[in-house]
Amino acid sequence: MPKGIVVLATPDGWRLSVLTLDGGMFCGRLADVPVDAGTAEARAAAAAMVVGLARDVRGVRVDVTWDPPREPGCWTGQVTVAAPPPKAGG
Repeated sequence: MPKGIVVLATPDGWRLSVLTLDGGMFCGRLADVPVDAGTAEARAAAAAMVVGLARDVRGVRVDVTWDPPREPGCWTGQVTVAAPPPKAGG
């Protein structure tokens, strides 16, 4: 389950890291976002990926809230559950 996200602008394109509740992390490139895309487009694509991942893997709806940037070219976001998962058999 994702708990945080980092989006980083690099000369080769937009990168992201997703932090999980169990202490794991996975990193990659936002392949569908052009190198010259703006910050808003990159953050929207990263958030959509995390929202889809939580929905598809865990069956949970989540929201991504972006923190104010601490340094140029790097944005962090917090992932929170928007709705609890449905109860089994109910």
